[in-house]
Amino acid sequence: MKLVQCTHAGQACLGVLSEDGITVKPLLDGGMPTTTVDLLSRGPRDHVLALLRDAASAARAVPVTEVTLHAPVTRPDKVLCIGMNYVDHCAEQNAPVPTEPVVFNKFPSCIVGPTDDIVHPAATTELDWEVELVIVIGERCHRVSEQEADRYIFGYTVAHDVSARDWQLRRNGGQWLIGKAMATFCPLGPCIATADSFDPADVALSCRVNGVTRQSSSTRQLVFNCRQVVAHLSQTLTLLPGDVILTGTPPGVGVFMKPPVFLQRGDVVECEVAGIGTIVNKVV
Repeated sequence: MKLVQCTHAGQACLGVLSEDGITVKPLLDGGMPTTTVDLLSRGPRDHVLALLRDAASAARAVPVTEVTLHAPVTRPDKVLCIGMNYVDHCAEQNAPVPTEPVVFNKFPSCIVGPTDDIVHPAATTELDWEVELVIVIGERCHRVSEQEADRYIFGYTVAHDVSARDWQLRRNGGQWLIGKAMATFCPLGPCIATADSFDPADVALSCRVNGVTRQSSSTRQLVFNCRQVVAHLSQTLTLLPGDVILTGTPPGVGVFMKPPVFLQRGDVVECEVAGIGTIVNKVV
């Protein structure tokens, strides 16, 4: 299934997107939560999936043009990110492959929807693109093994890890936070592909800027796969329902082009993960 957060006829609700993305079933039953975080708080993944199937079976499909799609997760407890997590991205930097995950974060307030604008801050001249596969946590998760990690993953979505490279790499004492966590720096969407219907092991992902492909790779290149990332984070952090984990970006980012290329106001960025969908965001 593909879960969305949307507005239909002025009413905020969850919905189930068709596989082809043409229609959506708004889940308007009074007993259904209206946010993903509230839904995931209802119980284990199998229970939540059963709730969704029952609600979808009774719902009427409408054209996707009749709804407004929002970020499929809003107001999670945490937005966590893994850096340097593609072998080919390490190679483009002539950097060693990490021996343990490199962890940083954004804030929940950075999240915007799949077609929302990215605001180019006046504080940076080096705005860059990064397409990423995202894990959505389904249950409270602490100190789990790699073998146990799958059951805590509710599904997957797409992110654009917008980055201000001057702040990330040369300012703020070398800390990445400000360069990664400015307003609108985490577009998400268009849906969550639930874990029972999506295998992240060998998935194509790409980023296009003004129609030109800048990134194109596969999750085969991940240094640490999704199970390993969840298990690693859970050893020190408590992951909660709705938490999102950006799993890293492949090569082709602007900062490592020769000469470097950065996003300008008016540019349109498309980030796509096969089997989930595409988010399209304009820089303003």
